[in-house]
Amino acid sequence: MRIIFVLLFFITGFCNNIIAQDTIFQENIEIFQDSRIDSLVQIHIAYNQAQDGIPGFRVQIFFDSGNFSQQKAMEIIEKFHERYEDIPAYISWKAPNYRVRVGDFRTRLEAEGFLARIKYRYPSAFVIPSKINFPNIDKPE
Repeated sequence: MRIIFVLLFFITGFCNNIIAQDTIFQENIEIFQDSRIDSLVQIHIAYNQAQDGIPGFRVQIFFDSGNFSQQKAMEIIEKFHERYEDIPAYISWKAPNYRVRVGDFRTRLEAEGFLARIKYRYPSAFVIPSKINFPNIDKPE
């Protein structure tokens, strides 16, 4: 009988402790941080902005050399933007070839998914590792 009484005493005390902890989270929490953290974050942001980009993937939809390859590449980009206005397209030239690559995909899976969507229009398209632009991250206010 004493054991049951002792167990009930401990269980009751434990339940009261849980309820008391629940009321703690209803108050405001203040965070104090060293002022140097803000400057460290700004240094990190400046360093990242100075980089060419981050490792990622793009889909190459055009590759050509020849007399009118630049004109063809520009036409490909124009038609691509008509269909996929939210996906960025980039033209590059490395002698003697013009390339059109699209997207700023952080993972191969994202790039492969987009490739599957456009493969019927661009049958020779393929995913290629590339430096991509930094994603836009909205700062909460």
